[in-house]
Amino acid sequence: MLVAIVGLACAGKTAVAEYLETQHGFQRITLSGEDGPTDFASPDAMLHHVTAHWRTAFVTLDLDTAPLIDLFEKRPFFLLIGVEAPLMQRWHRACMRAHAGGQEPMSLESFVAYDDAILYGVPPETDDPDASVSTDIANLSLMRHSGATVSASLPSAGHTLTGLLQRCHLRIANTFAQVDDLHAHLHTLALPSLHRLRPTWDTYFVRLCTLAAMRSNCMKRRVGAVIVRQHRVLSTGYNGTPSGLLNCNEGGCARCNESAPCGSSLDECLCLHAEENALLELGRDRGGAQGTVLYCNTCPCLRCAVKIVQTGVMEVVYQLEYSMDGRSARIFQEAGVAVRKYIPPF
Repeated sequence: MLVAIVGLACAGKTAVAEYLETQHGFQRITLSGEDGPTDFASPDAMLHHVTAHWRTAFVTLDLDTAPLIDLFEKRPFFLLIGVEAPLMQRWHRACMRAHAGGQEPMSLESFVAYDDAILYGVPPETDDPDASVSTDIANLSLMRHSGATVSASLPSAGHTLTGLLQRCHLRIANTFAQVDDLHAHLHTLALPSLHRLRPTWDTYFVRLCTLAAMRSNCMKRRVGAVIVRQHRVLSTGYNGTPSGLLNCNEGGCARCNESAPCGSSLDECLCLHAEENALLELGRDRGGAQGTVLYCNTCPCLRCAVKIVQTGVMEVVYQLEYSMDGRSARIFQEAGVAVRKYIPPF
C-alpha cells in the first residue's frame, strides 16, 4: 500500500504521515534525487520499488503534482489523501514554526497570497516586484527544498493543488489544536484498511445505485436500485415516468410537479420507482428475481415492498431511511425477506 499526502502549508500533512509511521508501521519514502533504501532518484524508481513491494505500507509527501499522480494512481494499492485546515489556523502554525526556527514570520497577506498561488496558480497582485509579499512567497517556496517545517511548492501551469484535492480518495479536515485529537480522528478513518483501496461488495453496489440515480427524471427525489445474484449485477433501475411518456422533470407527472406531500396522492403518480424498474428490467428472460439481493438508495416503500416479496428477492439492502420504513419492514419480516441498512465500513 502506498499513501500519498497532499495539502497546503501547515495543514498537517507531516502529522498525518508521522501518525501512519508510528501507529501503523508505514515506511516514509521520498524523491530525493538519490538512490537509497527510502530515497529514490526518480518517480519511475519509486514506482518500481513500491510495485515490487506492494505488501509493504509506504507513505510519501513528494507526489504533489498531477503528472506524478497520473503515474501512480493506476496501481491498485495507491491511496491519495488531501489534508486541509482553516487558513488562520495554518498561518498561526506557520508563525510558531518560524519563531521556533529563529526565522521572521510571514505576514498574513503573504500567507494568503501564497495559498492563492498554490491552489489556483494565481501570482501575487502587486505593482512592486520587490514588495514584501513577493519576497515572502519566494522565501517560502525555497523553504520546502531546504527541508524547513513549512512545506508547499508553487505549482507549474495547469497543475494546481485545487485539481489534486479534487482527485483525492479521501480529504481530511485538520481543525484540531492538539496532535492527540488529530490522531484520535485519524483512528476513526481506518486509513490502512484495504476497504480504502477496494470497496466492499455492499459499498460497490450502493455506489452503483447512486450512479443509477443520476439518470432519474423524477421531480421528487433521485433513487437508484441494483439487483444482484452471487455478486453479479443483473439489472439496474432509477425512478421516473415510463418509456414513451413525457419525463417527470419535463412535466410528465402532475403529482410530482405539484410537489405533493410525501406518501400522498400516490394513486395519481405516473413515476415508476427505481425498484420497480429494476425488477421489470430483470424479467423472466434473465432468470427472474428469485434468490437475488436488491440494493437501493432508500428503503423501499409499501408498493415496492410487496412487489419485491412477490418476485422472490431474498434480501434488501438500503442506504437511506424513508417514511414508510416500518410498514415495509413488517411485510419483509412476514415474508421472510432479509432487510438491513447499509453501514459504510469506515
